[in-house]
Amino acid sequence: MTNEIRLAFEHPVERAEASSLTAYDRISLRDHTVEVEIGAFQQERGTTQRVCFNIVVEVRPAHLVGDDVDRILSYDKVTEAIAFELTVERFNLLETLAARVAERILQEPQAIRTFVRIEKLDRGPGALGVEIVRSKDDLAKDSTIEAIDTPQPGIIYLSNAAINSKNLVRWLDDLSAHISPSVLCVGLPEKVPTLTAHALVDRRIELLAIEQNAWMLASRDNRCMVIETKTELDWAMKNDKISVWAPSKMVLDATQAPSFPVADTVALASWLAQRLQAKELQVLGDFMTEEQNFTIRALSLERDAL
Repeated sequence: MTNEIRLAFEHPVERAEASSLTAYDRISLRDHTVEVEIGAFQQERGTTQRVCFNIVVEVRPAHLVGDDVDRILSYDKVTEAIAFELTVERFNLLETLAARVAERILQEPQAIRTFVRIEKLDRGPGALGVEIVRSKDDLAKDSTIEAIDTPQPGIIYLSNAAINSKNLVRWLDDLSAHISPSVLCVGLPEKVPTLTAHALVDRRIELLAIEQNAWMLASRDNRCMVIETKTELDWAMKNDKISVWAPSKMVLDATQAPSFPVADTVALASWLAQRLQAKELQVLGDFMTEEQNFTIRALSLERDAL
């Protein structure tokens, strides 16, 4: 038992050697430390902390994958897998980050199995972390569902006047008949929330106020689904649902969060449109906004808007 406990805290190289029935070749990365914003607790938001990676990859011998440098799993590809995943999104859990890094490494032709240990170095007197083991077989099991391209949605920003318009149901009827999926965005409610002098607190209050308005819109018609994550949005778009965007999670978890005040809700809708690679952004109301990489149409309430 003492030996098992000792082994549990050894570097993944020793863990790999103890658990392998076959003498695979291995490459390892030791004590690779980066500063990143990560964590589910409020005090971990808006600040970075040191995160340490120790990774071992069991690989096929080089001669079995051919004399092609592009098919050889180099140390750079391991560190690039870490860097890539850290730029895709902000992670709340080390477990999720570890799984994503392992999956990316195992996509390399030479990789067979990988041990990924990630530790937070600044959360206490010791290192707090997780370790996972994943194999190429695990990757194959997770990939049995065929990937489906996410369609390009239309983003429709509804002003408060549009939400309260007698034409709202007719507009939703038109959206339901569209071939392309729709994502609705809303602004702050007419009763603006009381703010503080704290920028991060005010940002959260305004995001929650926008979500309150989203739920008010959803209460007007059962076809409207309030959605807060990118995964849910992808599912809703693939299944021809009308989504109403609740922005808090995507904004707070983004690695490239909006640099402007979230109270500029038209700009916030434009930020979402870029994230979803939308084909156009329709602004239902009288607004001015900068031209982006997609078509923007500002529509008057007096017209047949949609």
